[in-house]
This record gives sequence, structure tokens and C-alpha cells, in this order.
Amino acid sequence: MPSKPFRTDPNGAMSGHDASCGQAIASTLRLIDVQRDFGAVTAVDRVSIDIQPGELVSLLGPSGCGKTTLLRMLAGFLPPTAGQIEMDGQTISSPGMTVPPERRQMSMIFQSYAVWPNMTVGENVAFGLKLRKMSRATIATKVRTMLELVKLAEFADRYPSELSGGQQQRVALARAMVIQPRVLLLDEPLSNLDAALREEMRFEIRRLHDAFRFTTVYVTHDQSEAMVTSDRIAVMKNGRIEQIDRPYSIYNMPRTRFVAEFIGRTNLITGKVALDEVVFDGFAVGKACLDNSFQANVVNGAVTFSLRPQSIEIRAEPPAASDGEISVPGVLTQRTYLGDSWDYLVRPTGSDAVLRISAPPAQMFETGTPVWLRVDPRQMAAVE
Repeated sequence: MPSKPFRTDPNGAMSGHDASCGQAIASTLRLIDVQRDFGAVTAVDRVSIDIQPGELVSLLGPSGCGKTTLLRMLAGFLPPTAGQIEMDGQTISSPGMTVPPERRQMSMIFQSYAVWPNMTVGENVAFGLKLRKMSRATIATKVRTMLELVKLAEFADRYPSELSGGQQQRVALARAMVIQPRVLLLDEPLSNLDAALREEMRFEIRRLHDAFRFTTVYVTHDQSEAMVTSDRIAVMKNGRIEQIDRPYSIYNMPRTRFVAEFIGRTNLITGKVALDEVVFDGFAVGKACLDNSFQANVVNGAVTFSLRPQSIEIRAEPPAASDGEISVPGVLTQRTYLGDSWDYLVRPTGSDAVLRISAPPAQMFETGTPVWLRVDPRQMAAVE
């Protein structure tokens, strides 16, 4: 059934906006086989996503994977070459029709903050409300409330040059959210901050999203950022979505090698499928201990699994027998202290490969020490 064309009310607002209280309604977004070509180069290749009202979906991937191009099409800055984008069942982008950005009731936050240096914090936040010709009293109330929510109330009369990078990014967030958009778009908003501020702002963005529940699309190349902020993560590669899922599933049940390696560190181990077991380099796992779904990924009698470093236990003595778990003897070949953990490399006995293990700081082993590994096959995810 074809979608309805985009319509606006006589004041230029999209239908579904509650003008009486000035409150925007979180929208549904639907991307249907969206493609964007630049000459012979396909930047976004037939992407389809359904985003529910109030959901925060991150587009995660390396530089050049198409995530920012996709965001710019959502914002209305670029038309798709093929496919269409719908908001609440109304088409807002297609090859022959693109609703301009100013009519989409969306707010976009860029990595450069884009706060006006000649305006105070309060004036920056009030800017969009003034364009909507709200009364002074209404603007003052909304600005005050928003600045309290982003913890900047005491900075209302300061200029951006008097703020830290994290505070300036909060101003940008406040300005984007105070107009109560139906969709909030964020393009690498934390990339210009130092590591400590980035970590702080990840949680701040999640806190604000939980407070407002705007439908949000968040572009980032930082997997930790995506894990903290997102309801779902869409991992992109070469213009396509490799996997879209909740953070827990993306991390623990990756479907492809690319997703397994891009989301954190992992051990990719390939085994030969025998009659009743899968034989790896240095150990074997009974088929009965594995999820039968791995059979779908068997190619030429072999299958590859992702096994996270923190899913492997390291011991000085053989671990006690446990139902379904296996013990692997080996030698510790390399170690790195990371502060909150040890990063160990262990070569299983009789193997040329090594396994990476993450262990607590108290579990200290010297290089060259014989060790035992305990592996739970239920934490091994078969990947394509």
C-alpha cells in the first residue's frame, strides 16, 4: 500500500503536532530500500530500517560506511537516488520529492556544536523558540526548564567562549531539544571532546533521551558511545547494514565477522565440523554444547565463532569439571596491564594460535606460566 504524501498544516507544521500545548509527538521513521549514489559510487546501498516512536537508534561504522550520508537524507539535505523515507506513514523523501529540512520538525546536532558565539547560553537556547514567535513568558519558562535539565542554569548569561567543550555541547543539545522536535538527529556530536568528556556526555545524552523520549538517530564511529546511548545499533559497512539489534545482542550474538570485530575485541576461531564435535586448533567442543544455529554458517565443513576475551576464565590449576564447559591447557605468551584488567595472550597446548583473555587485576600471571582456560561454549557465537 503506497504511503501518504507529506502534508503540513496552514502554519507549515507537519500534521501530528499538538499546537495547543506546543508539544511534539515522537514519530515513526521508516526507510525503505534507500540508496544514494554519487556518480559511480554507491554511498548508501538499499538500506531499510523501521524506527519506533521514542527509540534511539545509532548508525555505527567506520569512516566512509555511509552513516552520515544516511543521516543527511533523513534530515532532508540530500535526496535519495532510490527508495523512500517515511515519517508517520507520510513520504518525506523519494527520488522525485524531498520535503525541505525546515518543514520536517527535526533538530540536528553537529560535531562542531554550532553554537553562536555572539549569543549567551540563554539566547542560544531561546533562538528556535523566537523563530516560532512564542511569547516572552513562554520562552523564558522553556529556556529556564531546559537549562536546568542539562545542568546549565547557572551559565545562562555566559557566552560560549566561557564554557568548556562539554558545556558547549550541552548548549547545542538544549537548543535542539527545547523546540520539542519529532525527530532528533545527532552527527558524531562527541568527536571533538577529550576522552573523559566523551565518556561523561555519553551518559548525559542517554539521560536526556530517557527524559524526553524523542525519536533519535545517532551517528558515531565509537562503539562504546553506541553501546551506552542506544536502544538499537545498526552496524554499517560499505553502505549496507550488517546487523541491527540491541546492544547486548550486537555484542554477544554478532552475525558476521565484521560486527564481531568492530564491536569490541574478540577471538575469531575457526573449527572443522566432525561427526559429533567441532575441532579447533588445540581443543574441541561437542556439538551438543553449541547452539544448533551454528550449522547455518558451516562452509566447506568449517565454521567460525566469535569468543569474547572476558568470556574465557584463566586459572593456575585445572578448573573443576562443569556441565558443558571445557578446559584448555596452555602457556601465557604475553600480558598487558590496562588498569582495570589484564590483557593476556595464551597459546593452547599443541596449537599455533593464541587466545586473548581479559582478567581482573588481581589475577596476575607471569609470561611463560602454564595456565588453564575454562570456556563456556554457550558464549561462542557463530559468524558468517
